[in-house]
Amino acid sequence: MNLQNSPTSPHSFLNPEGWVPTKGYANGVMAEGKVIFTGGLIGWNGQQRFEHDDLVGQFEQTLRNIVAVLDAAGARPQHLVRLTWYVTDKAEYLGNLKEIGAAYRRVIGRHFPAMAVVQVVALMEDAAKVEIEATAVIPHG
Repeated sequence: MNLQNSPTSPHSFLNPEGWVPTKGYANGVMAEGKVIFTGGLIGWNGQQRFEHDDLVGQFEQTLRNIVAVLDAAGARPQHLVRLTWYVTDKAEYLGNLKEIGAAYRRVIGRHFPAMAVVQVVALMEDAAKVEIEATAVIPHG
């Protein structure tokens, strides 16, 4: 097993021997500490109003919402160990990868935990284009 420690993360990223290194996510993460789980957060603001109709704008707001919840627990983006994204339009997602990546780096930085992206038929809020669940671990001490 290949453990990759990041200088900005208290976690170890897992990449099995012989596997091609991943780009933009980790195959697995090993962490120990206080665990934080978010619910499925969407791209509206704290008053539950959408400021953006497009996927990229909603995606960036969703990440900002995740960071706000982490902050309430005393955590930072580098404590993230897993993100699960639900998008309503795969073509829109794939067509905006560059902009999505730029938004991700603006909000989260260059910290890439284990991630999964899934296309879904719809989300509970009709105007929502993305929903993300996050897991973070604040290390002991």
